[in-house]
Amino acid sequence: MKRVWVASILIAVVVAACTQNQGPKPTTGKVITIGVMPKLKGIAFFNAAEKGAREAGSALGVHVDYDGPVTNDVTLQAQMVETWIAKKYDAIAIAPNDPEAIGPVLAKARKRGIKVIAWDSDARKDARDFFVNQCTPESLAKALMDVLAGGAGKQAKYLLITGSLTAANQNIWMAEMEKVRLSAYPGMTNLSATPKASQEDQAMATQVAVDSLKAYPSMTGMFGLTTVALPGAAEALRKVGAADRVFLTGVSTPNSMKEYVKDGTVKSFVLWNPIHLGYLAVYVANAAVKGGISPGASSFSAGRIGEVKVEGDQIILGSPIVFDKNNIDNYDF
Repeated sequence: MKRVWVASILIAVVVAACTQNQGPKPTTGKVITIGVMPKLKGIAFFNAAEKGAREAGSALGVHVDYDGPVTNDVTLQAQMVETWIAKKYDAIAIAPNDPEAIGPVLAKARKRGIKVIAWDSDARKDARDFFVNQCTPESLAKALMDVLAGGAGKQAKYLLITGSLTAANQNIWMAEMEKVRLSAYPGMTNLSATPKASQEDQAMATQVAVDSLKAYPSMTGMFGLTTVALPGAAEALRKVGAADRVFLTGVSTPNSMKEYVKDGTVKSFVLWNPIHLGYLAVYVANAAVKGGISPGASSFSAGRIGEVKVEGDQIILGSPIVFDKNNIDNYDF
């Protein structure tokens, strides 16, 4: 019995030594889940943003749930955020339709330990950690007003067609555009203090533009300030045959505008790269979860995009791009 007992002790020592030599077994960490929500699904701009978001998710090894309402309905956005809170997502990146209305549920997410990133359009500051901004409002406003001045002249009489009257990004752009008008183009006239809303509906944008052409016969310029409003307004100018007397510009995707640029209905318009915007939103959300970004930073490294500027709690994608017949075929989104 003594020999058996000694042998057992020796075997145990050998097993223990072998286990120590092997080192600790690798553990599989929890995969970060990021919910990415556009203002609405199914339009070219947010389809492109989805492509970038999923690309970033693959590069980072995180799970991206890209989903949103099919109309610009903030109530539906709030309901989806509640679902993501219940599922205990690690981060939520959202393009709010209404920063005030969505604020309470985003604040709830933060209290539950979920990182909240606004992108495309900002949320209330107390309801998000960072805002991924496509460009500064000042740079976009200047680009838009310069394009209008170049096409319709410094005495242009213009009108603005927006999406939703509650969209924070568009309201900020219009306020900055008014500053540019007063300082650089005082001879220009905004024909309506209240912009015309199209509710992110292209057919509605077309009808609003047709009605506006009738209501403002002296109009020489028009802005379509969403990626849906601009092609909608372009269709109106084409139908009415007004492209020779009204210079139309604004923001939209190259693929949505190619036919209108090539037939001369629209000469030039402005945007940024929405694929890069979706990509950057996921990179920032992932970094926020891991503690890899702070408001005190001056720059942020975002994978293939490289270094981007940080201003306080905003991460800036870059400068706006002006598209025209000379460069529009170089882009596919």
